Amino acid sequence: MEGKQRMKAFILGFALLSASSAGAQEPSAIMRGDTSVVQLDRVIAIVGDQPITQYDLQERLIALQQSPGFQPPRDEAEFQKLASEILNQLVDEEVLVQKAKQLEVQVLDAELTPSVEQQIQGVRSRFASEAEFRAELQKAGLGSPEEYRRFLIDQLRRNELQRRLISRMRSEGKIPPVNVRDADVEAAFNRTRASLPRRPASVTFRQIVIAPQPDSAAHLRARARAESLLAEINAGAEFERVARRESADSGSREQGGDLGWHRRGVMVPEFERWMFTLRPGQLSPVVETVHGFHVLRVDRVQPGEVKVRHILIKPVIDSADIARAGALAENVAEQWRTGVAFDTLAKLHHDYASGEEPNILTPIPVDSGLPPSYQQAFAGRQAGDIMVFPIAGAGGLSKFVVALLLTSDPGGEYTLAELRERVRAQLVEEGSIRRYLDRLRAETFVSIRFGTGAGARGQAGAPD
Repeated sequence: MEGKQRMKAFILGFALLSASSAGAQEPSAIMRGDTSVVQLDRVIAIVGDQPITQYDLQERLIALQQSPGFQPPRDEAEFQKLASEILNQLVDEEVLVQKAKQLEVQVLDAELTPSVEQQIQGVRSRFASEAEFRAELQKAGLGSPEEYRRFLIDQLRRNELQRRLISRMRSEGKIPPVNVRDADVEAAFNRTRASLPRRPASVTFRQIVIAPQPDSAAHLRARARAESLLAEINAGAEFERVARRESADSGSREQGGDLGWHRRGVMVPEFERWMFTLRPGQLSPVVETVHGFHVLRVDRVQPGEVKVRHILIKPVIDSADIARAGALAENVAEQWRTGVAFDTLAKLHHDYASGEEPNILTPIPVDSGLPPSYQQAFAGRQAGDIMVFPIAGAGGLSKFVVALLLTSDPGGEYTLAELRERVRAQLVEEGSIRRYLDRLRAETFVSIRFGTGAGARGQAGAPD
């Protein structure tokens, strides 16, 4: 028991960086931080043959204090109520763990190790050296990182046993859903509405993204360059070396133009047509796509899949091309305002090749879902406004967005109508699990020895 308590003290005091020197803990000895008067080894409940100690309760209370928005109890009565609720949670967890073990639910160490190692590394990173890390372990009475690791594995295993038991019982129909009345849903919403997050401001919109296009002279120069590279390779130059030297595709250039394996339906049609026509080792002619001019070489072929390399040459886009795109965007906006159909304009001008989505019809949070350029453009605008603004494109070149703001929701408090089904689902989940837990507790020896709730509940049993 003493070793277990030391390990728990370590994860609370050390992993939480001593909870800022064990700050505000009040009321009662636990909440005042006066741990010297807390009986850490006092048994306050028994579940089956397993004790729950005063320290187990203190551990959970301290952990609760670290959670965002925690409001400490205002007086001793509130503290006792909170402590009683947490103790009952500990009892519920132990009942589930024992039932899982009885039903031989398995959780292997190998399944837990990655999460444990991540947690250990997170704690270790807070110390300047391995020696300092180990010294803190010794100070906490843990002894070594291996003991800490075993403790974490034990805690994660308990959590996973509970999760897997609930999942299994639900799949076997042993945790059927409970009925929830509309009045219960409304009452639950009213109890929690003050603590609910506010609905974020959001927008929906349509957009036509216009990318600058090279002029005819730049277009011809790029084709001529691609033709010269093809001739160089045909004359004996190594494809991979030419790709590293010349290709404008930064994603494949350092790999000698290697694009890896691809199936149909991934590349643009002109590229894909040659990709599935060429034999291994064969070169394509210069292929023009929306991205520029390509020279392809197929390396390997297998059923339905091709491994391909390419060299990409893009026409040079200059400031005049960008200015021309901006003027086109203004013209498109004016046509849209005067009644030209969105679909018609999008088909003619939208930059589909870059993957830009023209219809944003699901509300997007303004602060977290929109790039800054969109946030600035939509600020102060109303539904129905059409605006033009620049955004950054590939290679740092500006593109232009012509956007119609469809809806602009300023956000605010959620209503019962918006959350009704979510609250109902939560109550069904909680109620069905509570009913299953009550059944387990009624058939398991449970003795509560804390506050006024002391006494035994039920006798050992094994419900299905």
